[in-house]
Amino acid sequence: MSTSKHIDKICLAAVALTLVLTILFMCSGSLGLTAAAKTVKYESTLFDTSYVHKIDIVMDDWDSFIESCENEEYASCTVVVDGKKHANIAIRAKGNTSLSSVKSMGSQRYSFKLEFDHNESGKSLDGLDKLCLNNLIQDNTMMKDYLAYRMMADFGVDAPLCSFAYLTVNGEDWGLYLAVEGVEDSFLARNYGSDTGDLYKPDSMSFGGGRGNGKDFNFDDLDFDFGFGDQGKEQQPDTQTEPAETGLPGGEASSQGEGGSGGEGGQFPGQSGEGGHPGGFPGQSGQGGQPGGDNQQGGFPGGGFPGGGFGGMGSDDVKLKYIDDDPDSYSNIFSSAKTDISNADQKRLISSLKQLSSYENLEEVLDMDKVLRYFVVHNFVVNGDSYTGSMIHNYYLHEKDGKLGMIPWDYNLAFGTFQAGDAASSVNASIDEPVNGDLDDRPMIGWIFSDESYTEQYHALFTEFIQRWFSNGELEALIAETAEIIRPYMEKDPTKFCTTEEFEAGVEAISDFVSLRGEAVSRQLAGDGSAVETGDLKLSDMGSMGGGGGTPGGHGSPGGEGGPGGTPGQMPGGFTPPSGENGEMPTPPDGQSGQSPTPPDGWNPNESPTGNGNGERPSPSGKGDSGERPQPPEGGGNFDPRGGAQTGSSGTTFWMLLGVSVLVLAGGILMAIKKKY
Repeated sequence: MSTSKHIDKICLAAVALTLVLTILFMCSGSLGLTAAAKTVKYESTLFDTSYVHKIDIVMDDWDSFIESCENEEYASCTVVVDGKKHANIAIRAKGNTSLSSVKSMGSQRYSFKLEFDHNESGKSLDGLDKLCLNNLIQDNTMMKDYLAYRMMADFGVDAPLCSFAYLTVNGEDWGLYLAVEGVEDSFLARNYGSDTGDLYKPDSMSFGGGRGNGKDFNFDDLDFDFGFGDQGKEQQPDTQTEPAETGLPGGEASSQGEGGSGGEGGQFPGQSGEGGHPGGFPGQSGQGGQPGGDNQQGGFPGGGFPGGGFGGMGSDDVKLKYIDDDPDSYSNIFSSAKTDISNADQKRLISSLKQLSSYENLEEVLDMDKVLRYFVVHNFVVNGDSYTGSMIHNYYLHEKDGKLGMIPWDYNLAFGTFQAGDAASSVNASIDEPVNGDLDDRPMIGWIFSDESYTEQYHALFTEFIQRWFSNGELEALIAETAEIIRPYMEKDPTKFCTTEEFEAGVEAISDFVSLRGEAVSRQLAGDGSAVETGDLKLSDMGSMGGGGGTPGGHGSPGGEGGPGGTPGQMPGGFTPPSGENGEMPTPPDGQSGQSPTPPDGWNPNESPTGNGNGERPSPSGKGDSGERPQPPEGGGNFDPRGGAQTGSSGTTFWMLLGVSVLVLAGGILMAIKKKY
């Protein structure tokens, strides 16, 4: 028996140390010891962007599956990805109301979703649980989504990975698609580690929020004087005025519908259809309807938006505004939760939205740097089909420990092509007034302009972005490189929505757009108020909501170009306009704001942000630089339940802390036993 007089102190110290380590382990999140994002294999395999991947879908009853795609029901298939076979994989069509649109076009080129873990829990493609295959509708460039996601990720935004893939079905050519990482479990684990937080996809327009949304949407609900009928309709004055003038750089107001120079009424931009609403749809450049004013057009709530959009029609919860403390007031958020949420999760999110709307202590409720970076890229690409547009959707909201972040989604109508109106308006769209109307109506972006110091940080990051992509023509080079990679596959694509000539025109147009947009933003940042001339740039060449890239009667039929249904670019009778999570949602056409850009005045990127901190909104100037949880795979291994084997530092840290705690406790016990006896 040991008679050491220090035995009690030694045992006490061992127990105390074990207790401290255990507390650190259990409370690591609140102490700032957050789990690190992990590296996964599929980043370097499927999402290697240097070449077009090959995906073969093997299914005995493919024809029956295609006939039932509108039902969005799952079927089983075998998928061969770059030569590697994956059996018993779930597949369904995706796109919501765009499914009926594709069918009405005489096409079978649906977007698809592959779920590797749907039939067998824990199954994945190199760690990936869900894969979206986007059909590139309304995109003659075939790269609008791709470029947006690439720029987002490059600039430090938590964006889905993507790459091009050429699909075959039972060995037969089907078409060129964009493969996109599903924003679900694997995405969350890759970006946020084992403690992923909560994910939402807010939407109040009855489409775009997930599987099945949009089936209740009816194009007849569109009220061309005031917006979406009873769905989020904003009250407007009863008075009507004469057509407003646009004030757009490089052109005069027109009293006719958009369609080149005074096209026919009732048509979508870039078309030459007949009949319909006299003078085009309300809300187009220089048309009557609502009082025009300096910065708004007639017809739609809130006027127009550079690059598309016609005012804010979403409910306050999808605008991310604080309403009250009742979770039922945020049904468009909580009903679209992509992760399991509790009452405590709801309460925490509401509290964060309340603080966000107050613009106070924002560092407590925002991942400020990432949100700023998100809006830098977002506002550069002028995406009216988004949070800053009229529909106020197509984004994911991430919340972790009370901090909010934005995840990009659906940019196939970016680069000013939401309705493809006046090129000068989109190219020169103001980076400091990206929302038509009151910025406080969209607090997730409004906060940036609520205090001069935040605006300066935003300008500094915008300068960094411009230098990154335009110092040596990097973005134009990426466009040319991407076109070169996909061109052979586009040419042989039997179901594509555009001709080869339209693809080439689209590539040229998007290259011109980003070059001009880069110059326009640079002028704004430098305090130069002059607008960039856009020459003969036609946004519709890139593909738009109604003016190219998947319009009925054009292309998209298996076996070649020129499917049934009438003249390309016109809407046949009874056609349901595109809608859904891939950007194909029905809207009336062109709602260009007609406002000249408001560039910053006297902005110097070499000065550090200072800020007045008085809470006042500064001037536009600045002085600143789905299925079950996967189970562990056979053979054991360090497995992450959100998709794939754990290969990052978060799992290592977990086991190291636990192991040290066990070792110290065991050592203390052994020492006590040895000394005691």
